[in-house]
Amino acid sequence: MTSQKKVIFLMGPTASGKTALAIELRKHLPVELISVDSTLVYKGMDIGTAKPGPDELAQAPHRLIDIRDPAAPYSAADFRADAEREIADIHAAGRIPLLVGGTMLYYKALLDGLAPMPEADPAIRAEIEAQAAEHGWPYIHAQLADVDPEAAADIHPNHSQRLSRALEVYRASGKTMSELRRIQQAEAGPAFAERFDLSQIAIAPRDRRILHQRIALRFDQMLEQGLIDEVKRLRARGDLNPTLPAIRAVGYRQVWAYLDGLDGKGPAMSVDELKEKGIIATRQLAKRQVTWLRGWPSLRWIYTQREAGEDTNLQEIVKNTLNYIGAETI
Repeated sequence: MTSQKKVIFLMGPTASGKTALAIELRKHLPVELISVDSTLVYKGMDIGTAKPGPDELAQAPHRLIDIRDPAAPYSAADFRADAEREIADIHAAGRIPLLVGGTMLYYKALLDGLAPMPEADPAIRAEIEAQAAEHGWPYIHAQLADVDPEAAADIHPNHSQRLSRALEVYRASGKTMSELRRIQQAEAGPAFAERFDLSQIAIAPRDRRILHQRIALRFDQMLEQGLIDEVKRLRARGDLNPTLPAIRAVGYRQVWAYLDGLDGKGPAMSVDELKEKGIIATRQLAKRQVTWLRGWPSLRWIYTQREAGEDTNLQEIVKNTLNYIGAETI
């Protein structure tokens, strides 16, 4: 048995069932949940983020939810500092931190640390976004590949936020993001995985078509629950815009564009077109998440389907998860 304190990561693509599993695990283990989601941090963004509802939060409170106004960007560095604090607090209470969510960059920030990056430069970012508007994000990806092929290989050509930041870092500092990360790693202390007894789990259906069905169903439900009205309320504030990380989130970005069309500020779009764009964007997000996880070291997959394609019930998923974690030793 290890003398190190336990930490559990519960990862997976969007709509894979992470929240339901985390809540159920809390009935079996002395865990406290920490959200690892770049959108759940924002107040007033509930429907489009699939934020756990009041009943779910009563059963299993989540830390790092509703901690930031949408006008104030939240970074991986912010998350790392907040998560380290919450992990220490949970351990001090004699319980186990269970980090649950799908923002893989945040997990990487914990595992690998963060290089000292230059502050955001609005002028450089605006220049990059203007080029992307004229030529497309694959054009920006090609520019990044010329100066930082290592970072470009790790970023999808349509992942606008990461592409913009990686190229901005180079233009602002003269050093690539990859160079700065190597400097950080050379100076870093003990790695996260060396400090804790870490179990890393990913949950997903075996059949990608099932995940696509869940994504489509969930986006339909979001629209029925009032996602458009939620974005209308955000727009009505007057201090938010589509360049903010909160509004660039999948779902919010598409609804904002739909409302721009209604106001004559952009191309007109029907609700069916909005739905199609939202579902496609969410599928692309899930694909990026799975791509991250395929190369993830020390990861155990928990599948929500058996080989024959039939769904595995939640209790069986819980049992498989507990067996991997080694719950009998906790």
